[in-house]
Amino acid sequence: MRWTDIEQIAAGLAEKHPATRPLKVNLADIRDLTAELSGFSDDPTRCNARILESIQLAWSDRSD
Repeated sequence: MRWTDIEQIAAGLAEKHPATRPLKVNLADIRDLTAELSGFSDDPTRCNARILESIQLAWSDRSD
């Protein structure tokens, strides 16, 4: 899994953190939580705010 796999990352975060409210999680924490996902193999430092916000929104859509 890489940073560009937004939907796959969001699914993994929703599964691993079902009680978390994604819109309350700061972007640095989203970066760290993503890097901890099983199957994530990208460089944790190669993301930006735009990618992290996309992950946050996709995760939020799955949590509703």
